[in-house]
Amino acid sequence: MMKKPEILAPASNLEVLKTAVMFGADAVYIGGEMYGLRAKAKNFSKEDMQAGIDFAHEHGKKVYVTANITAHNRDLSGVENYFAELKEMKPDALIISDPGVFSIARKVCPEIDIHISTQSNNVNYLTFRFWKEQGATRVVTARELSVKEIKEIHENIPPGLEIETFVHGAMCISYSGRCLLSNYFTGRDANLGACTHPCRWKYHIVEEKRPGEYLPIEENERGTYIFNSKDLCMIEHIPELIDAGIDSFKIEGRMKTALYVAVVSRTYRQAVDDYLTDPALYQKNIPYYKDEISKCTYRQFTTGFFFGPTSHETQIYDSNTYVSEYTYLGIVEKVENGRARFSQRNKFSVGEILEIMKPDGKNIEVTVQALYDDEMMPVESCPHPKQKLWLEADAEFSVYDILRRKEDK
Repeated sequence: MMKKPEILAPASNLEVLKTAVMFGADAVYIGGEMYGLRAKAKNFSKEDMQAGIDFAHEHGKKVYVTANITAHNRDLSGVENYFAELKEMKPDALIISDPGVFSIARKVCPEIDIHISTQSNNVNYLTFRFWKEQGATRVVTARELSVKEIKEIHENIPPGLEIETFVHGAMCISYSGRCLLSNYFTGRDANLGACTHPCRWKYHIVEEKRPGEYLPIEENERGTYIFNSKDLCMIEHIPELIDAGIDSFKIEGRMKTALYVAVVSRTYRQAVDDYLTDPALYQKNIPYYKDEISKCTYRQFTTGFFFGPTSHETQIYDSNTYVSEYTYLGIVEKVENGRARFSQRNKFSVGEILEIMKPDGKNIEVTVQALYDDEMMPVESCPHPKQKLWLEADAEFSVYDILRRKEDK
């Protein structure tokens, strides 16, 4: 019997963590207020982190905490204090890339599993064996590996060492995300969590002695195109990923919305479950998965390095914009007398057609019959960000339902 791979989703805050848990993720990875690689993400306070870990555990799910910065001397004492706090919170694993940080974790909280981050550039089975000998329980593959290479790693590592691989989301443009451009251009260090994503800016290369002559960007057989990658999407290749021995399917996006996390988590959950139930059912439903996965903000899709070196088709050169087919409107927080209470994320009005996205896979189209403010006074629209409102429509609402609106292309 094939092992069921874990669906591992990102979360920027407690609301998104709960969404990931309810929409099919087996585990969620989060960052605290320090020592993770998403300094611009909202990240979790100590209180919210504990609440998130408790919520996940109550639902039989796991939480992994990132501590994957490249640490400087000045960081070390703080890391030790931070891990002492995490020890009390009991996350299921720490995600670490720096050997010094790894050694602190082994000393302070040896009972917590350690996963080796993709930032460690894990591209061969000897590296995996090395980390297993140090006490790691899981290693995240570098983004530059093919399915064939991952399968070879799987066949050459000891039992009990898990393989985690990014299967969906943005792809950093430098080797496994160790980007130098952000620090160079803006002074914000990507390896300390402050990346400004200069890979998404528009560029031309000009040689100093030939001003006005714009030169193409090239790559060799071992390199990566420098600028503006498409988003990774492996929803059509679940069989190959499972056959390669990948234990955890990781979704990128710790700065993304609850809608993104819900859409991607639910779709991969359905695809994996369908394939393990009946491969023919999975093949039949591929058009449905592709349609669903596009119902959040994304860039054009690619399979990255999974089936060999990338080409010019892996990149976007004429645009750096995202595609938004649906707009995120809010999450149902409470249901009373058939009305749904939610916190507004984007404006909509009475009479508009919305879609209710449910954790069980259903999408229900409804017309907004009425809106009320928090004092139950009727309003025609909700223009104010994070305004608390009540929605009335001909539908049965549940807590954690997501409200979204299809946009005209």
